[in-house]
Amino acid sequence: MEETDREAVATAVQRVAGMLQRPDQLDKVEQYRRREARKKASVEARLKAAIQSQLDGVRTGLSQLHNALNDVKDIQQSLIDVNKDWRQSINTIENLKDVKDAVVQHSQLAAAVENLKNIFSVPEIVRETQDLIERGELLQAHRKLMDLECSRDNLMYEQYRMDSKNTHDMNLIHTYFGDMQKLSEELAKQLWMVVQRSLVTVRRDPTLLVSVVRIIEREEKIDRRMLDRKKQTGFIPPGRPKKWKEKMFNILERTVSIRIEGTQADTRESDKMWLVRHLEIIRKYVLDDLLVAKTLLDQCFPPHYDIFNKLLNMYHQALSTRMQELAAEDLEANEIVSLLTWVLNTYKSTEMMGNSELSPEVDVNSLNPLISQNVVDQLLSKYMSTLTSNIIGWLRKALETDKKDWVKETEPEADQDGYYQTTLPAIVFQMFEQNLQVAAQINEDLKTKVLLLCLQQMTSFLTRYKDEAQLYKEEHLKNRQYPQCYVQYMIAVINNCQTLKESISSLKRKYLKIEMEDTLSSSHTSMDATLDIIAKEGCSSLLDEVFMDLEPHLNELMTKKWLMGSNAVGTICVTVEDYFNDFAKIKKPYKKTMTVEAHRRVVVEYIRAIMLKRISFKNAEERKEGAERMIKEAEQFRFLFKKLAAGSGEDTEGLCDIIEAIAEVIKLTDPSLLYLEVSMLVSKYPDIRDDHIAALLTVRGDASRDMKQTIIETLDKGSSQPNPNYVPIFKEITVPTLTVPKLLK
Repeated sequence: MEETDREAVATAVQRVAGMLQRPDQLDKVEQYRRREARKKASVEARLKAAIQSQLDGVRTGLSQLHNALNDVKDIQQSLIDVNKDWRQSINTIENLKDVKDAVVQHSQLAAAVENLKNIFSVPEIVRETQDLIERGELLQAHRKLMDLECSRDNLMYEQYRMDSKNTHDMNLIHTYFGDMQKLSEELAKQLWMVVQRSLVTVRRDPTLLVSVVRIIEREEKIDRRMLDRKKQTGFIPPGRPKKWKEKMFNILERTVSIRIEGTQADTRESDKMWLVRHLEIIRKYVLDDLLVAKTLLDQCFPPHYDIFNKLLNMYHQALSTRMQELAAEDLEANEIVSLLTWVLNTYKSTEMMGNSELSPEVDVNSLNPLISQNVVDQLLSKYMSTLTSNIIGWLRKALETDKKDWVKETEPEADQDGYYQTTLPAIVFQMFEQNLQVAAQINEDLKTKVLLLCLQQMTSFLTRYKDEAQLYKEEHLKNRQYPQCYVQYMIAVINNCQTLKESISSLKRKYLKIEMEDTLSSSHTSMDATLDIIAKEGCSSLLDEVFMDLEPHLNELMTKKWLMGSNAVGTICVTVEDYFNDFAKIKKPYKKTMTVEAHRRVVVEYIRAIMLKRISFKNAEERKEGAERMIKEAEQFRFLFKKLAAGSGEDTEGLCDIIEAIAEVIKLTDPSLLYLEVSMLVSKYPDIRDDHIAALLTVRGDASRDMKQTIIETLDKGSSQPNPNYVPIFKEITVPTLTVPKLLK
């Protein structure tokens, strides 16, 4: 207490010190004293009020505790009295057991009396119910069946309450109502028949389907009620719960599966298009069924059944199962394509699940794949493997067929422009086109793979084609009379090369993405090169054919007979022109190549005839006559090949100029100018060799050995400036050397 006083005094001192910090505040001391007095009075009043309130609460609590104590004593006394009375009444309760049994028996008898009418009328109700079921009046039949079940269930329940272990009485009741179970099963059969044909029934008699759904709903309610009673009493009637709603969905699911499986009307043995037909029937049936389910069936079921989505899932699952079964079969390549096209494209297209009449209930983006990606990959792998074998076989067969055409005695067919051709390019690329169109139906990736495969096999095929064309030529050379139309079919082979090149380019433009072109540029270049080689070798073989016929006439050139007026060159020109009437059926650019090569070879053979030194002019008159004849024949060649090259834009002048330049050397009358003339010849045609010059001077017949040596040595020291456009020709011409017999002679 003293401590509290000291703290109060200290606090007061601090407070007074705070108020009286300046001299002028002393004038307000009285004012401060009154204010503090008022505050003190206010605090004391509040304190007295709080203490009074606490005291009142304590007083009230003590009063309530006193009353509670009295109540506890009264209750204790009452419990003692009740306990005493209970002990005294035990014997009386035991004496009432018989009364209790009588009450239970009375309750059972009352239930029996209540159901007595139904019990005695059970056989009659059973017959009536049976008649109703047979007449198809299912709702009325079910109402009577419910009454029978209710009577049986009530009797069994009362028996269960009286003595749950008395199975004899239970069995007796169950047996008496035994026909009722058969009725239930018969009614269920009728219901399931309607459910199985629900998509047909809903169009013909929707009322019947609604009745079936109402019956199932009644049974579901009874099932729930019986299960609730089982939780409370432990009793449930036999045959409950029936779960007819669950059975209905099971039957619908089984019906959907059977409908999907039952659409296969054919087998591979009876119809090659069996799978296409099967899938098309499935598509039509599923689409029709779902449209009916959405527009009609959905109205016959309660909303909580969600019947459309349930059916949609059933169809999707049934289709998935069927597609997996089909994928597991040993399918052929075209069947694999049909299956994958249907699964990956048709299923979600507007022709089926994407149909506008099914939206928005059906969202194709939310549908799971019918078969897994792993199965798709396996099918694609099998397809590519089978397709590879098929393409190899098709190409081999196409080549064999083409080879048979080569030996025919009739000319090959011509296209609309008159060019000879065989059916090979059309067969090959029609096959490629068909397979690419089929692959494009599945996806872009497969289309690209098939295109790569086709081009890859085409590369191998062209190598075989080249070999077969070479064998064709070799067989002909053994007997030039066979085949009869060798020239025409070799022309067709050459034209095929151009057609194949165009077809390959067309195929790439049509089916290859721009970004993939670089990856195939090398293979395309390789195929073009192979085709050019085949065509070039074909052209060469045809020219060989020409020059084999020209050989006797070429051998007459630069001989005494030629100098005396042989018509060898005229015959050569006629023969070449005759052949080129057939060669006109060669396509550009190979026709142009053919003309240029024929021109070059004629000139080469003519110059070779000069270099063979078959003649040596004896005098200036012979040299003049021979040179003029050479110039005339060069002009004949020029005219011929200008005519043959008409419209091609090819320069036909240069090659014949060589013959004229050689003629000028031979024609020269002043031997002193011979070196100058020869040097001009060498400057124009720098590939001319010393032996060529020597042979040319030998043909002149007036150049001594020393002159030849001097001219050749002088020319060797000089330098020439060749024409950059000049194509060497003399390097192909070999000058024969003197043999021992000639030296002896």
